[in-house]
Amino acid sequence: MKDFAYLYSPEEATYRFSETHPFNPIRLELTVSLLEAMNQLDDIPCIAPRHATDEELSLVHDQDYIAAVKAAGTGALTPLKAQMYGLGTEDTPLFQGMHSGASLLVGGTIEACDLVLSGQYKRTFHIGGGLHHGFRGRASGFCVYNDTAVAMAAMIEKYHCKILYVDTDAHHGDGVQWAFYNRKDVMTLSLHETGRYLFPGTGMVTERGSEEGYGFSWNVPLDAFTEDDSFLLAYETALFEACELFQPDLIITQNGADAHALDPLTHLSLTMKSYEQIPQIAVAAANKYTNGKIVALGGGGYDWYRVVPRAWSQVFAAMTGQAPFHGEIPVSWQERWSGQETTPPTHWHDPSPLYPAIPRRPEIEEKNWETVKRLIWPFVSDERKKQLTATSPYSVD
Repeated sequence: MKDFAYLYSPEEATYRFSETHPFNPIRLELTVSLLEAMNQLDDIPCIAPRHATDEELSLVHDQDYIAAVKAAGTGALTPLKAQMYGLGTEDTPLFQGMHSGASLLVGGTIEACDLVLSGQYKRTFHIGGGLHHGFRGRASGFCVYNDTAVAMAAMIEKYHCKILYVDTDAHHGDGVQWAFYNRKDVMTLSLHETGRYLFPGTGMVTERGSEEGYGFSWNVPLDAFTEDDSFLLAYETALFEACELFQPDLIITQNGADAHALDPLTHLSLTMKSYEQIPQIAVAAANKYTNGKIVALGGGGYDWYRVVPRAWSQVFAAMTGQAPFHGEIPVSWQERWSGQETTPPTHWHDPSPLYPAIPRRPEIEEKNWETVKRLIWPFVSDERKKQLTATSPYSVD
């Protein structure tokens, strides 16, 4: 078994809604070029994604919806019918070749998972994956198909495995959660900004699954302006407790970078400190619970130049067994991307302070920890509660 491969092709940039749409695939090129400038890709296998088949897509998506996406990509879908499928909206406008571009992202995630579960690689990273809002018969939130849900369904069908899906995007991973809400072979864990302020408005701590899946849907809705320490405590605590409860065969992480303080679409206040540690913690969990088997995906992130390339490069560092990158970013990369609407970053760390002090910090931190306690307390032993009480900086009666 080889240690690691990443999946990427410039063809994935065909999944593009418009010149002005927030979901811009230039993020992929920015990340790969940064890793190239760091001389990180010389000896790492790069595998080009393939297109998902209609049969694979239909594991999660309705056949009439797949047909509608194909028609939309050729201009053959009427505006009224497009609206029925969540297409042609402000979030998910129509574009030429929509099915081809979207199915390529799905195929890449299927391959990333199959390479790990087949034993060819221990870890993979599909940078273009992580579109977590797509539903069975409807597009949503920039997502046409749900690559993660399709890949998980395909892997369960092929390998009869248990998968833990961990989502740290600022937006709730609703499409993945609802696809497996009543199943016991998938557990979803999503940490996100509370839906009181942000799309899609779901992901409450009370959404715990149903039928056989009860107890395997976990959500940590975080208060607006949550900062690094509060986020990381909630994330690490919930992740390891989820692993202990579920005992997965594979961990899949969605690494949206839109909880960063500079992101224009959200209200959380993370810095690169979190994006250094999130993947390191996930790999540590995989090493403990899945014999190292983990698949990382991209996701959201709308500050294309300053945030996403650094965040996803740190995922690459963790997946290749390295410490987080630090110091100055290669000047060659800075020069290549200078002259854009935003000046590229010069260092891996954010400047300090990145934003004004948040007056409500103690209240936010306490509230977030109460949310974590409310989520995990029914599933942990009394002894574990005592351990968490002793190590937590907050009161956990």
